[in-house]
Amino acid sequence: MHDGTLFRRICILGVAAWLLVFALAPNAGLLVVSFLSRHPEDFVAPGLTLDAYTRLMDPTFAAIFWESVRLAALATLVCLLAGYPFAYGIARASRRARPWLLLMVVVPFWTNSLIRTYAVIIILKSRGVLSNLLEALGLTNGPVSLLYTDTAMFVGFTYTLLPFMILPLFAAIEKLDRNLLDAARDLGAGSLRAFWNVTLPLTMPGILAGSMLVFLPALGMFYIPELLGGGKSMLIGNFIKNQMLLARDWPLGAAASTVLTVALAVMIVLWRVASRRAREDETEDLLAEGTP
Repeated sequence: MHDGTLFRRICILGVAAWLLVFALAPNAGLLVVSFLSRHPEDFVAPGLTLDAYTRLMDPTFAAIFWESVRLAALATLVCLLAGYPFAYGIARASRRARPWLLLMVVVPFWTNSLIRTYAVIIILKSRGVLSNLLEALGLTNGPVSLLYTDTAMFVGFTYTLLPFMILPLFAAIEKLDRNLLDAARDLGAGSLRAFWNVTLPLTMPGILAGSMLVFLPALGMFYIPELLGGGKSMLIGNFIKNQMLLARDWPLGAAASTVLTVALAVMIVLWRVASRRAREDETEDLLAEGTP
């Protein structure tokens, strides 16, 4: 057997084993636990039941799930509005400056996201960096605290997840053929119309990929709402954490986690379908332009 083929098979088997042990097995375990009963001492009691899923039918959980989707969608929109201009600027920067700008995007990954969240607390708290700056500029008469508000949560989501939006957008914008923009201008399109009719549709796969990379983690993330929002908003991630660690109701927490996993899987499938259609539309447009 060729050495390259052997190495490739070993890598594939290693990745498959990793996913089996650390991804499939834990999720399968949660699925099994979700069909068991709560036990005050042993976490779960034997005997299959749908009690946990029945309790999830409560309108309270539906409200928690909807609030999680709403905040995750708003955080995704904020990241998109902030990340698209930044990604566009990187893609249009000089070859010498581009690696340094990308490094600025990647550097936050070198630090644990929990530590970065505590850094945001230092900035937003009363008598923090932002409060002292506003007071020094004379914009406020006293200390100002944005901590434990929805604004603080959105700042945390944006700061943590913005790189996941910028990188796919940069990859899509960098591949954009500038000749298409020149052709649009030659045909009389202004900058705004050229962006709306050419740039935006051709970068739609990057927009979809970045949106999913931001929306999915934001939907289940619990430490940012807890640290920056003060736990005022009960999201599905906080709900699962509380059931597992505080209430010690493992079947209910596992059932909520299973519902979240299924919802995320459905969203990924929809994203793949939308991305495929976007690529097909892009190919059709290019073929139509090349047809005399």
